[in-house]
Amino acid sequence: MGAIIVAWIDAFAREAMLFGAVGFVIGGVDDLLVDLVYLWRRIRGAAGSLLLDDLPASSKTGRLAVFVPAWDESAVIGAMLRTALARFAHPDYRIFVGCYPNDPATIDAVAAVAQTDRRVRLVIGVKDGPTTKADCLNALWRALGRDDAVARARTSAVVLHDAEDVVHPAELRVYDALLGDHAIVQIPVLPLIDRGARLVSGHYADEFSEAHGKQMVVRAAVGAGLPLAGVGCAISVAALEAIAARHGTPFDEDSLTEDYELGLRAGAFGGACFARVREYPGGPLVAVRAYFPATIRAAVIQKARWMTGIALAGWDRTGWSRPLHLADHWMRMRDRRAPVAVLVLAAAYVAVLASALGMLGHAIIGDAASAVSPDVRTLLTVTLALLLWRIAARALATGRSYGWREAVWSVPRLLVANWISLLAARRAIVRYIGILAGAPPRWDKTAHVFPDGPPETVAR
Repeated sequence: MGAIIVAWIDAFAREAMLFGAVGFVIGGVDDLLVDLVYLWRRIRGAAGSLLLDDLPASSKTGRLAVFVPAWDESAVIGAMLRTALARFAHPDYRIFVGCYPNDPATIDAVAAVAQTDRRVRLVIGVKDGPTTKADCLNALWRALGRDDAVARARTSAVVLHDAEDVVHPAELRVYDALLGDHAIVQIPVLPLIDRGARLVSGHYADEFSEAHGKQMVVRAAVGAGLPLAGVGCAISVAALEAIAARHGTPFDEDSLTEDYELGLRAGAFGGACFARVREYPGGPLVAVRAYFPATIRAAVIQKARWMTGIALAGWDRTGWSRPLHLADHWMRMRDRRAPVAVLVLAAAYVAVLASALGMLGHAIIGDAASAVSPDVRTLLTVTLALLLWRIAARALATGRSYGWREAVWSVPRLLVANWISLLAARRAIVRYIGILAGAPPRWDKTAHVFPDGPPETVAR
């Protein structure tokens, strides 16, 4: 009887191992192709950063409106606004902050800043919160339209930020210079690392180092759509008006990831630009900095929202690109592979546990485990090689933005990221089933933190 049980464990471990290994190879080759395109661009000198002094002269003809949706943000919104007002080096902008009537603490915090600086515009919506972030943004859009009509002015573009963002002084200058040729401009996001939660908060630094240091560069190079990060991005008012004319509002209130969808839509109305701009040669990037969740639970909530909005519900909503736009199909496929990748990851972990249990079983009954076939050994070798490449590529990306110490930390953080993804996938599937059953989307946000002092300069 014991031998039969061990044989079943061996069979289960073998099937799980094969499924996981094949999945890793497919995903690893996909990632490798991105790396190779990026390396080719680097060799040709086409993947470097611009310099502030090399930007073209501003071509905009109107003020910039900075939209900041704020639900339950009383702890950070005041500091964020005061920092932005002190940092933005731009002659003509206004910050619109969207609040809810049932959130008096946030209203009071915004009003305290607005009373001392007319560049801050408090907008209180008609609905109690939380709704969706897109609903709040649409309230700001309507307020902007009313203000422009009264002033007989023309705002040229809308800039998106969150209530915890630390803005860069030259950010608006970058938008001014590039919006003349593009409908949307996205600058990098560089998460700040909480030294008290280096593993959890730091894994965001690793992911954004790859996403905004390499993957977005590749997307732009192959002509694929550029999803917005929801912060550190500017969209021309003309593009937003065109989207509103087609869809009723510029921001889709039924979406959990309106920024992702907006980037794909707005790019069709004048092109998109991912701008990696440095202050000077070898200097810091013009980028948005912010603390991301520092606990497992908060990270799972956030990652589940991203996964639901992009890989599950987002697939239903945005579909695919033009039939022959293969590069965009490739990138949208990458955006939506997260649930499958988590399934492959779970199978791999199960295979490891089952293999260990099988080895223990063989030791107990006193016989030897079956030898691994040459074909399976070759498959596992390829899988290991791709995994080591992936670890090295992530470490290099993190090291470029944060230095060699964080590059070393990125290795154990990969395990933390995997665990968070597993938990987030379970939550995302439950939420997606709820959406299919008719549940309304809600602003599933996490608590935010704003730096007490000047944030650490993390970009190189």
